Amino acid sequence: MDTHVIAAGLPALGWALHGGLLLRRLATARRDPLTGLHTRAGWTARAERLIAKHPNTLVLLVDLDDFKAINDTHGHPAGDAVLTATARRLATWCGRHGFSARLGGDEFAAIVTDPGHTTGLRDLRAALDQPVTYAGCTLPVSASVGHCHRDNLPVPALTDALSAADSSMYAAKGHGRRNTR
Repeated sequence: MDTHVIAAGLPALGWALHGGLLLRRLATARRDPLTGLHTRAGWTARAERLIAKHPNTLVLLVDLDDFKAINDTHGHPAGDAVLTATARRLATWCGRHGFSARLGGDEFAAIVTDPGHTTGLRDLRAALDQPVTYAGCTLPVSASVGHCHRDNLPVPALTDALSAADSSMYAAKGHGRRNTR
């Protein structure tokens, strides 16, 4: 093969490899390394498109109750097991009609475009409140869940839905742990 052809092709090959690596790094940055869920940035961008497009959208915020006590009593690996189990349970509940994210710490979010295809909020709460077994210990888990339906908003904006879901979640916390509002 002619060396001129090879020399001309090397920069293109380099740029292709570089572009592939950048795409992979972007995809990795949009996923939480512990749970595999979307991060806040990745979730928000996609959720904004979905709430604008689907009139029946449901937005959820989930906060684990007394999570610090698990880390303090059983250690951070036990806390990681609880976070991973919570992520899996939330993603399973969303199914194919939604997706979830770990916003940070023990806070999660989800958006479902057709809530009728889920098993309902009571089932979500029951799933999230199941204990997690780690290193022979049964760890109690409870979560407060706040939600907002898009059709309850004057303007279908994700920021308004998250604000309403946040208020709903704190109202649930105000009524005791293991609540959904």
